[in-house]
Amino acid sequence: MSKSGLSEASAAALPHYLGHRDRLRERFREGATSLPDYELLELMLYAVIPRQDVKPLAKRMLDEFAGDLTALFSASHDRLRQIDGVGEKVADQIAVVGAFITRTAKQQMKEREALSSWNAVVAYCTRAMAGETAEQFRILFLDRKNKLLRDEIQNRGTVDHTPVYPREVVRRALELGASAIILVHNHPSGDPTPSSSDVEMTKQIIDAARTLDIAVHDHLIIGRNGHASLKQLGLM
Repeated sequence: MSKSGLSEASAAALPHYLGHRDRLRERFREGATSLPDYELLELMLYAVIPRQDVKPLAKRMLDEFAGDLTALFSASHDRLRQIDGVGEKVADQIAVVGAFITRTAKQQMKEREALSSWNAVVAYCTRAMAGETAEQFRILFLDRKNKLLRDEIQNRGTVDHTPVYPREVVRRALELGASAIILVHNHPSGDPTPSSSDVEMTKQIIDAARTLDIAVHDHLIIGRNGHASLKQLGLM
């Protein structure tokens, strides 16, 4: 058998996905925007699954979250492990990328005055909270120039309730020297529509904060299907 014949035989024996990987990397270098989501996910999976066709897994992961990248990269480790083919390394890789996305969103928010970069505030809160499976109550503490002083989760609750104590909210604002706050919590159901208890709790915090000259700029409710602003809805 000739040397060229051996080369052809060796090439034929190579797994089919190796050529696909090379072609996909080349297409990525030419322009990532042209690639569908599952192919970008494939590229990421190559680092942790070096010897396997990962296209089916990439598509399966996206299908599991109905193509919602925010939900995928916000998902818990346990939730990811429930997907067929997702092991520890893949779940860890998704979590690492998700953490970078969240930090990038937070950095973009911190670099600007909050009220003039509202989209950045919403983007960060959505990134940080939309994928949570239990309610959490978050406060963004702002200085006199409405720049972020501190971002804190005050309480975590159940799937449909988080205990909130207006006095504790105001006390923490005083400790940090905050001049204003933005209230944020999530609805794990996905529907960001405010409840009557959400509205009442907001009014209680506004009343408590007003006596100490602390402004409450808004109360955002974050869901997988969007967000709601109590201020924009005329509910505060």
